[in-house]
Amino acid sequence: MRKLHAVWLAMILIVSACTPVYDNTDEVVRETTDEESEEKAIIPNYDLSDNTYRMILTEGASKISAARGVTTNQMGNRLDIAEFEGGLQRHSKEYYDPEEYYFQPGQFLDDDTLLSWLGRASESNEEGLNPELDEDSASEEEFRETPRYISNIVEQNYLTREGDDDVVELAGLTIGISMRSVYDFQAEGRDYSENISTSESLSKGREYANTILERLREREDLQNVPVAFAIYEEEEDNAESPGNFLSKGYAGGSDNSVGNWEDIDEEYVLFPSDEAEEDHFDDAEIFSDFRTEVSDYFPNFVGMIANGFYVDDELREVKIDIPIQFDSQTEVTGFTQYVYSLVMEMFEDHYSVEVKINSMDQQESLIVKEPGQEEPFVHIYD
Repeated sequence: MRKLHAVWLAMILIVSACTPVYDNTDEVVRETTDEESEEKAIIPNYDLSDNTYRMILTEGASKISAARGVTTNQMGNRLDIAEFEGGLQRHSKEYYDPEEYYFQPGQFLDDDTLLSWLGRASESNEEGLNPELDEDSASEEEFRETPRYISNIVEQNYLTREGDDDVVELAGLTIGISMRSVYDFQAEGRDYSENISTSESLSKGREYANTILERLREREDLQNVPVAFAIYEEEEDNAESPGNFLSKGYAGGSDNSVGNWEDIDEEYVLFPSDEAEEDHFDDAEIFSDFRTEVSDYFPNFVGMIANGFYVDDELREVKIDIPIQFDSQTEVTGFTQYVYSLVMEMFEDHYSVEVKINSMDQQESLIVKEPGQEEPFVHIYD
């Protein structure tokens, strides 16, 4: 028996020796202000697509944000959380080309700093960006007149390689500013809410951008770093669609104020909804027909919604969630094949389509069709 183990061990060693070693990462040194401290990092040699950033890795994992837990604690809608952070990276591409820049979660603004900035201004919190108010004694009217406008700030870092050297350095920041569309508060023992207009959010957001830039410039290591800003407007906590970005601006390395503001025409539209019927009738009809076809095949499905993402009033992507209770794996396979055929036949080719088919407790299958793709990607989970 021991001889058999020895033979197996020898075979494993031989196979291991013959196994090729793939050079799929590139070790670099991250330049810091401390000349005696060299921070080693790894850059993957391949990205997921031509339009995505390669991330700076440390010890085989991505660098963790200095303000790791702030977003989930400050934003009540999980859809807003995903869109705010992902969309911020999307808009950063206008300033930082993914072919030249590497991505790293923010390393300069930590939890304590951001929580201070997101609080109300007061004698004990001079850094607070939200307007001063004694919430313990304020009346309903005072709350409505001085809402908490800003709910979250996200920092993203963009780095470049210095020539042919194995050194990367910070070359740009993006700061996302998330503004409330609805302010919930409690006064005199009752719950209230106050709607905040888009124009007011936009105006306040640009004010905050300049204040944040001033504070960043106080740091020696950020005095000459370009900073891009994007203002985001949240949806209500229970909304089934995320909010959207309103505007973006830029401050070059020598600028002490944010300029070049441009409006962003993006929106998420829920299907079915009155908004979809009124503003995007043709797309609403396609979704309605799709829903009918699904219902004809599987009459006991428990509902289906979709989110369409529009840029400059043009549909760019639609994400569909179909929740159904299946009795067997063959039902999952047959239903997925049927939905696959509907995606091929019913949806136009100039936008992406993602369909998630879920049972009550897990995802069963995924269908993804990108613009110009002849056949969708399909995966059925075991």
